Amino acid sequence: MKKGQNNKIKINPLILIMSFLLLCSICIRMVQVSLFTTIDGVNLQRLASSRTTKTDVLPATRGNIYDIDGNVLAQNISSYTVIAYLDPKRSENQSRLFHVADKKTTAEKLAPILNMEVSNIENLLNRQNVTQVELGPGGRGITVLTKERIVELRLPGIDFIETQRRYYPNGRFLSYVIGYAKSNEKKEIIGELGIEGLYNEDLKGVDGFLEFQRDRKGYRIPNTKEIRIDPIDGKDIYLTINHNIQLFVERVLAESYTQFSPEWILMVVADAKDGKILASSSYPSFDPNIRDLTNYLDPVVSYAFEPGSTMKTYTYMAAMESNKYNGSDTFLSGNIAIGQDTIREWNVKGWGTITYDQGFALSSNVGIARLVQEYINAQILRDYFAKLGFGRRTDIGLPKEAEGKMTFRYPIEIVTAGFGQGITTTAIQHIQALTAISNNGIMLKPYIIDKIIDPNTDEIILQGSKQELGRVASQSTVDKIKELMYEVIHNDMETGTGFPFKVEGLDIIAKTGTSQIADGRGGYLTGRQNVIRSFAGMYPKDDPQVIIYAAVKKPLNGSVRSISIPVKTVAENVAKYLNIFPNENNIEDITNYNLPSFVNKNLSDVVKELNNYKIPIIKLGNGNKVINQYPLPGVTISSKDKIFIVTNDLNIRMPNIIGWSSREVSTLINILNLDYELDGYGFVVSQSISKDALITEKSKLLVGLKPKFNLKEN
Repeated sequence: MKKGQNNKIKINPLILIMSFLLLCSICIRMVQVSLFTTIDGVNLQRLASSRTTKTDVLPATRGNIYDIDGNVLAQNISSYTVIAYLDPKRSENQSRLFHVADKKTTAEKLAPILNMEVSNIENLLNRQNVTQVELGPGGRGITVLTKERIVELRLPGIDFIETQRRYYPNGRFLSYVIGYAKSNEKKEIIGELGIEGLYNEDLKGVDGFLEFQRDRKGYRIPNTKEIRIDPIDGKDIYLTINHNIQLFVERVLAESYTQFSPEWILMVVADAKDGKILASSSYPSFDPNIRDLTNYLDPVVSYAFEPGSTMKTYTYMAAMESNKYNGSDTFLSGNIAIGQDTIREWNVKGWGTITYDQGFALSSNVGIARLVQEYINAQILRDYFAKLGFGRRTDIGLPKEAEGKMTFRYPIEIVTAGFGQGITTTAIQHIQALTAISNNGIMLKPYIIDKIIDPNTDEIILQGSKQELGRVASQSTVDKIKELMYEVIHNDMETGTGFPFKVEGLDIIAKTGTSQIADGRGGYLTGRQNVIRSFAGMYPKDDPQVIIYAAVKKPLNGSVRSISIPVKTVAENVAKYLNIFPNENNIEDITNYNLPSFVNKNLSDVVKELNNYKIPIIKLGNGNKVINQYPLPGVTISSKDKIFIVTNDLNIRMPNIIGWSSREVSTLINILNLDYELDGYGFVVSQSISKDALITEKSKLLVGLKPKFNLKEN
């Protein structure tokens, strides 16, 4: 450096200014961060928390649905999704493989079990940039039996995710009442029909959660704060349904549906003394496990149809309540002019001059016209129908209940309403109205929910009980209508329309109905088959215990037997079951048994216990340990039911299923995950897989079914 040279370093003023501004900006930002929770619209606390906090949902268990005796009708069971680990790092420094190394062999062994193509599974196993994959669709929602078959293969890198699914152990049994629930995209089980849908909020419960801190690798940090909110399990619902009575109804409706090919058939059985529903069924039905629905409405509460002559019961009661009715008065049957229209008898020519009492037994339309003209009027009839609950919902506790239609104003409409044409009613409305006759004039509200229980506290949230809706008829009216209803059934074919419903030794009282079907253009369909046949009755006469309402639409040739045989069969079976008219020679020795869990028990011990109760055992596999059972634990079965025992031997052979019911076949199919076809309804008469044949992944079962009884026309 030269002498006298300036040694000072010059600094660019612009750089100095920019450095100062940068320092100020940093300081200001630090002040913001320390004083404020939100910067530029970003919540800093939430951002930090999301990077270090893990929240796991603790799912609530959906409540069960039971019948009145505690038999399970709907419950959650475990199902499994097959997953494959693809990351080779899982097997590093391990003595055996923990990922799928041999993808071709793995695909070949899984394909027949999962009913998938080998190439499709290989494509999933060869996916890039993923550590694991689900082997869907065949590997989703598999049963424990299918899972065990895969476990036996001992394939490296194959694992299972356990999930819950809704299961209905009785298949089509009570399906429209129970409805169904299924998993959504979030794997939540949501009710969509019947009790499952209407009471979804009660059944589903409230999920909990577990929140904890984790490090960058996703592992939980020891000794850090944990927040846990336990789930609240869903409530359990008990129905008033009696398992055995429901079974009686299911069987006869299925048989009649097969024999007479109607558009639909339904039946309801109720306790005449308190209004609880003991059975409710309709065909065609569906299996809520596979949801093979053709209709999403429960016919018992959602179908409003013209009831026909069953309404004559209430028209006669209206006349009796007017204090003008005299059953000995006479009229000329045959036909009667109402303005420009003519009312005719169902047999066209009539029976000459008859009394009003005789007119009821004969189901005279002219008799109704005369009653309306001479004893009551439109307002009296309309008010009395409304008093009995027609034209509005019963609020029984089932979804999509119809109200029916009670609009009539012109003279011809008033008369036809009196014998059940031009108005519409529901089956459950008839059950409600009939309780007035069985309870000496006091009408009861029908109900199907026995109780709702919170399993977390054992508290009864809702208790169903007898509910009186008020007096709708005097004792004298009830006594008289009982006499007339008795004559409908207990007379010969010449003087009583209900003769086909007579059961020896059982004094049923009832009114039958045959209504035309509206064509949608202001008229009615013609032809013998285009009718709705119905029955509304109870027994015993003097102290009714059971009410039955049944209806069938468009049975083959309009057959009365399509409805009379089911009604008679159910009436007799229920009478025996409830010991209403004891006949020791006809009562079978039936024992009941509440199933414990047999899983992991020795087969010999299980067989010995079940034999003590004379319960038929269907053994699947020749192993010595039980790995699964159907029905599941907690279900009450009788010595007339079958129990399916799955053993630890996976070489399962076909049982002889000749004579089995369609419900029992459905259970077997679900257990074995079989490909199948059912032809007909009722009971098995043929099977494509012979007895003792080994069942493989490619097996397909073809089952022929026919009704148990040969229901031929006279």
